[in-house]
This record gives sequence, structure tokens and C-alpha cells, in this order.
Amino acid sequence: MKALTIVLSLITLTVLSCGSTQTTSTPAEIEALKKLVDSKSFYIESEWAYPQVSAAMSQVLNSPLMRGTGNGGGSINLIGNPNFLKLEGDSITSYLPYYGERRMGAAYGGTDNGIEFKGLVKDYEVKANKHSGYTIRFDATSNNENFDVSIDLYPNMKSSMTLNGNTRTTIMYTGNVKAKKDED
Repeated sequence: MKALTIVLSLITLTVLSCGSTQTTSTPAEIEALKKLVDSKSFYIESEWAYPQVSAAMSQVLNSPLMRGTGNGGGSINLIGNPNFLKLEGDSITSYLPYYGERRMGAAYGGTDNGIEFKGLVKDYEVKANKHSGYTIRFDATSNNENFDVSIDLYPNMKSSMTLNGNTRTTIMYTGNVKAKKDED
């Protein structure tokens, strides 16, 4: 557990240090985010995945299998890969690709490779955080696996999600949040 905390702290520090310039949010951006959070209805599409890096994951991430624009060293570019998390009231739907290690409990045949939520959220709570953003926490179920979900939303409509499952290693996603998915 201590190693998990250290790894997540390092990943978060790395992500936050990449944005070296400090920008301030406008009152309109802050108000738009407040309305979005109060509506309890939003759609997140992730651009990057940050799996917990172990020795085995490091070998896979640095192998030719994962070569691509920006992939490697603990970050995986998701642009062009379908993924989403949609919250509408107490209902959640998602498909998030999963990169990491399974501890146990994988279904025979590998039908639950991604993280797919379809159902109700439990223990939903919202707290205001630094920089006029919000932290949303809840529990959700994907097949027979339980997840603790923590989402940070920022006034510039960026998001950071951390999912901690009971049979998988922790993974973090960063991307964009909007009121609802644009209809095609």
C-alpha cells in the first residue's frame, strides 16, 4: 500500500509539473464548472492513461508493442481510442481501456479487459478543491469488480480520474470534461 501511494504521488507530481505556467481561471469558467458539477451530469473523454508502473509493466510499456506517439515510461496516449465515462444523476456508464496488472478474479476468456460501468453510483460526494475545482468521489461496479473512483475537475474543463479496483492495479486517466457528448 505504501508503494502504491508513492507511485501515485510521483505520477501526480509528474503530471502537475508538466504544466509549469500558472494560469488563472475566469469567473465564467468557474461558474460553468460549478453548474456542470451541480447538474450531476457530465461526460469525460480521456487523452492519457497512467497505469501503475511495476517491473512487469515497465517492460511492456518500453517494448515495441507500445511504441507510438508519446507512449512509454508510464503514460499511454489514448487519442483515437474510444473511451468515456458518463454520469447522469445516479447512473454511470463507461468504457475505459485498462493497462495494468490483474491481481486475481479475471473472467475466463478475457471478456472484461476494459473498465465498463453500467449502473448506479454509490457513496457519491463532491468537495471543492484548490484552484476553484472539484473532487468527486464514488464507488462503482464493473462486472464483478468494485472500484473506488476519484475525479478532479478543473475550470478549464480538464479532468483527472483515478480508479482503484479490488482485482486490478490502480490506473489514472487525464482528459476533458463536458456537459454531454456531442451527438454525431
